[in-house]
Amino acid sequence: MATFNLFNYLAPPDAFYDFDRIYSAEQWQKKQRWISTYLQAHQPDIIGFQEVFSIDSLQSLVADSGYQHFAVVDQPTVIDDFIYRDPVVALASKFPIVAVSSVPVDTELAIQLGLTAEFNFSRQVVRATVKLPHLGLCDCYVVHFKSKRAAWQAELDPLTSLEGRVIEQFKAQVAGGWASSIQRGSEATLLMMHMVERRAKTGNAMILMGDFNNPLQDGILAHLTTSNLLFNNDQQQQQLMQFYALRDAWDLYQSNQALISDQVLTRGATHYFGQSSSVLDYILLSSEFDTKAQSNFFAVTDYINTDKHLINPSFEIDGESTDHAVVSICLTLRQ
Repeated sequence: MATFNLFNYLAPPDAFYDFDRIYSAEQWQKKQRWISTYLQAHQPDIIGFQEVFSIDSLQSLVADSGYQHFAVVDQPTVIDDFIYRDPVVALASKFPIVAVSSVPVDTELAIQLGLTAEFNFSRQVVRATVKLPHLGLCDCYVVHFKSKRAAWQAELDPLTSLEGRVIEQFKAQVAGGWASSIQRGSEATLLMMHMVERRAKTGNAMILMGDFNNPLQDGILAHLTTSNLLFNNDQQQQQLMQFYALRDAWDLYQSNQALISDQVLTRGATHYFGQSSSVLDYILLSSEFDTKAQSNFFAVTDYINTDKHLINPSFEIDGESTDHAVVSICLTLRQ
């Protein structure tokens, strides 16, 4: 399975965000070809997509590669008839999708978190229940959490002094950036609570994948991989907790590889900005995919970070690809 940020997937002659941001016919063909080439080369059975504007076009493209099942729960916003914003997420699968739903916000919990009753996900989350071989029903969640872009921009008076303009921009950067962090962390918290409650009701396995717009390690999203109950010495309760915990697929892959090789593995970045790089794209898994868990069915036997288009691009091939690496994993049935 894979998580794939498509980066402004919008068929011409429509524009993304601004009236002049339109792919030419040649650019669009190159983008479509790059996606198809990836699908043919890696052949993931389930893919979570982000930054989808042209839903019908994507559904048709993946159908040509064997993905007969497709899920989406929202539509992008269209302004001025042809300018699009607010792209959505989608899921394509070679296995049957038996149910599709967006993830609702628990308003009561949102208020307890100090949010307003009107709080919502910046992008609606897809929950698609897929019927997997050997395992049965699995709830697959596709997310694109709020970006780090500041939630608001400074309103500058042209008559303001140079120092005044700098101060206003600095305040907007700090406060607006923190507002985005609050949104992103709250989205992750509300989603995690929904996933736990859903797991308790159905017992379905869980997969969470997408562009998190944040490394897992820092405090904003670290709770997504909480693995134990704090200040609790009851082993039975701690064991039960493992049924509801999510694991980073990279950690599971590393753990499995350590059993067969002494080679030190290095995780590749999935996004580059200037001189910095970070891991923003993740696949998180429930205990059915953890070989150390009693309820295990599958092992993570490969982890592929497709990033040549980022670190060694060929314009002829990669010119209209994506600004993220495509992360995919291989799950092997335990014997």
